[in-house]
Amino acid sequence: MAMKKMKSSGAKSTGSGKKNPYISVLLPVYNEEENIDLQYSKIIEALKPLKKTYEVLFIDDGSTDKSYDLLKKIAAKDKNIKVIKFRKNFGQTAAMSAGIDFAQGEIIIFMDSDLQNDPADIGRLLEKINEGYDVVSGWRKDRQDKLFSRKIPSRIANRIISKVSGVKLHDLGCSLKAYRSDVLKHVKLYGEMHRFIPIHASWIGANITEIPVMHHARQYGSSKYGIKRTFKVILDLITVKFLGSYAAKPIYLYGGFGMLMMFSSAISGIAVVLMKILKGVDMSGNPLLLLTVLFILLSVILALMGLQAEVMIRIYHQTDEKSNYYVKETFNVKK
Repeated sequence: MAMKKMKSSGAKSTGSGKKNPYISVLLPVYNEEENIDLQYSKIIEALKPLKKTYEVLFIDDGSTDKSYDLLKKIAAKDKNIKVIKFRKNFGQTAAMSAGIDFAQGEIIIFMDSDLQNDPADIGRLLEKINEGYDVVSGWRKDRQDKLFSRKIPSRIANRIISKVSGVKLHDLGCSLKAYRSDVLKHVKLYGEMHRFIPIHASWIGANITEIPVMHHARQYGSSKYGIKRTFKVILDLITVKFLGSYAAKPIYLYGGFGMLMMFSSAISGIAVVLMKILKGVDMSGNPLLLLTVLFILLSVILALMGLQAEVMIRIYHQTDEKSNYYVKETFNVKK
């Protein structure tokens, strides 16, 4: 059983003697002007009773509406509100990555900015963190979304992900999660990997749990996700499985495929010889066998090229410290 960590007193000090906030709440924003003011009010209403120092970071992911203007007005009145604006839309993973980079809190909490996550659950996430967990994931047990386009695909995807990754969570897609910052600082995000952060954390030995959280139907604006997201999740899962199981020992995968191809070649070769001996079929004129071999080789080559490319892009981001986002301007932010 993992040992429980000591509870924090509330904030940690920087080298200059200035205390960092205990809680950092991060919210990616993309065209949510109708939700901004109410979202801010609900977050502050939830944070103040906790009696912990906090900061709230809104990451504007290239919004084309008035979201950024509204956020600047709020930040001008409340110094605990920090705003980061991207030069263009880089996606949710990039927004979450920027939030991690700029966050100063000991506990980092992610949530959506569409009012479907309830800030009232923040206190419950912190209670679980204080029990000694490194990651507390929200579970939208009573999810308020469309059944066929959102809920059913999500359930299927979550079961597949849990089975493949070994991280037993009911709802990896729920944005409402709490992390210890020292865990997140070791997680490198790129592509569309934000939904797999708990899996990345598990690779470094994080202690993970989940709790049911409230979920509300979207009242304003429109969802940025569709059914095609499910297919992206499956493709990303293949990458996650490869990185988790074979990134440090790719020869096991490449060698395994090689041995399989060698075995298949032996079987097909024996079949061709037997067809020649028993039925007199011309070995050099067997188009079905040649076509089958060609398709097998092409599929294997393409699969291995795709996996190799994933390893290369991972090395690219980790060794050269390349950013997957570019900031246009910030408000109340010091780094």
